[in-house]
Amino acid sequence: MLTVDKLNQYYGESHTLWDLDLDVPAGQCTCVMGRNGVGKTTLLKAIMGEVAISSGSIRYADDVELTRKRVEERSRLGIGYVPQGRQIFPLMTVEENLRTGLAARRDGKRSIPERVFELFPVLAEMKHRRGGDLSGGQQQQLAIGRALVIEPRLLILDEPGEGIQPNIVAQIGEVIRKLIDEDGLTVLLVEQKLPFARKYADRFVIMNRGRPVAKGGIGELSDALIKEHLTV
Repeated sequence: MLTVDKLNQYYGESHTLWDLDLDVPAGQCTCVMGRNGVGKTTLLKAIMGEVAISSGSIRYADDVELTRKRVEERSRLGIGYVPQGRQIFPLMTVEENLRTGLAARRDGKRSIPERVFELFPVLAEMKHRRGGDLSGGQQQQLAIGRALVIEPRLLILDEPGEGIQPNIVAQIGEVIRKLIDEDGLTVLLVEQKLPFARKYADRFVIMNRGRPVAKGGIGELSDALIKEHLTV
């Protein structure tokens, strides 16, 4: 579904991503892990076109070269993105927040898919409340719902469990598995919580200093790898 090949990215003179290779198989959840500052969020931003890359290739779906596409074009190709920190509109209602995602639909549809409310019933219950009045967990559900209104083929999530109460984190994990198992969605996830990754992801990639240092099926995420690359 997504192939990153020899990707290089700089912030000023700081070399952030080094000849990075990444494969995201269709119909699975691939979890990118690593200590703070190793380039995980930068990788997602590079895929979405939010930061410039110096070299490399990002190929999506039917061999579409994303590096030649503008940010808004990437969403219209069927890539949903939930950034770190959620970035909802606090003064807009839940429904208005969801509707902002409709602009990226390729088919011009202007109604919120019922699937969003099936997955997150709280959004239907709070449809007319302002986004800023929601709890952190509810705001995260809203951010994911907004990404889902385009009915994406690929969903990219940057630490969806950050700063959220454990019961909501579990609900989000169950939604991710439903989207994969029932809807055939592909998910690329950045997540620091090991129990979450082990329960809901299919594959893992560990990054260090801007490049992958270990990868495999989630069952291969050993204590030795965790100690070497993830513990602080």
